[in-house]
Amino acid sequence: MEYITNLHNLEEFQDFDNLELIAREVVEGFITGLHRSPFHGFSVEFSEHRQYNEGESTKNIDWKLYGRTERLYVKQFEEETNLRCHLVVDTSSSMLFPYNKGKSLQMNKLTFSVYCCAALIYMMRRQRDASGLTLFSDKIDFHQNARLSSVHLDLLYSNLGSLLKPESTGLKRTTDAVGVLHQIAENIHKRSLVVIFSDMIESAEPDAMYSALQHLRYNKHEVILFHVTDKGHEEELVYSNRPHKFIDLETGEMIRVKPQEFRQQYAKLMKEYVEDLKLKCGQYNIDVVEADINEDFRHVLFSYLIKRGKLA
Repeated sequence: MEYITNLHNLEEFQDFDNLELIAREVVEGFITGLHRSPFHGFSVEFSEHRQYNEGESTKNIDWKLYGRTERLYVKQFEEETNLRCHLVVDTSSSMLFPYNKGKSLQMNKLTFSVYCCAALIYMMRRQRDASGLTLFSDKIDFHQNARLSSVHLDLLYSNLGSLLKPESTGLKRTTDAVGVLHQIAENIHKRSLVVIFSDMIESAEPDAMYSALQHLRYNKHEVILFHVTDKGHEEELVYSNRPHKFIDLETGEMIRVKPQEFRQQYAKLMKEYVEDLKLKCGQYNIDVVEADINEDFRHVLFSYLIKRGKLA
């Protein structure tokens, strides 16, 4: 079987209800790619091994793997849980961009985030890491703390999968990321890796958002923020040279403009916004990853593995 390495190839599947199956294919394709790349450490770690530490018992060393790699790795067992990871997904209407009414399988920011989360849950399960999930718009719509049981993971897949149905995510759903992140910081009592998927379109003042992110760090959580965008359209305003009608998916407000007339100024302001976001988050030791829905999503898994390796 040819494994999926890019989310846009998911249209090859007819059964879109089986999110776990799709996640497995995505992750296995990612791991297959790692075996062909210089990132051998990641592929071995994903296979539920860790490096042998001098002085510990040798009974669990994988000698067959040593014969192939000339490096000592220890087998990790099913009951070991190394990390608690909590996934946070912005489900507000702006995440439906690009929006095409009635088209359920279109790749938009929310669909991209759902498949990325499903893949991360599958990867965490293979690594015996516990997964939690929060879905939010202007309030928390779903929240489950991190666990490892099969029943719990099925519940996470089910709630993520429901977001792929057009009728479940209507228009004019506003967002309150600031309030929600403060709640999450208080609700997650054990130190965790918090992974946020959002387009960071928030009506509150930027300082309020940074304060909410800082709250997570103050409570000892590690944070990765995936800034999910359609970069060409949202950051660079790449549209044809004719008048366009733009509608705010959260408020319904509409304007008619010719994008080329102010594309350069708009792109400059957006670049400054993104750079400021990265700078402020960097001050709080929060990792920001630019996640363009039109690009290969494997950097999402790479970023998780790199952060996980630092926390192990």
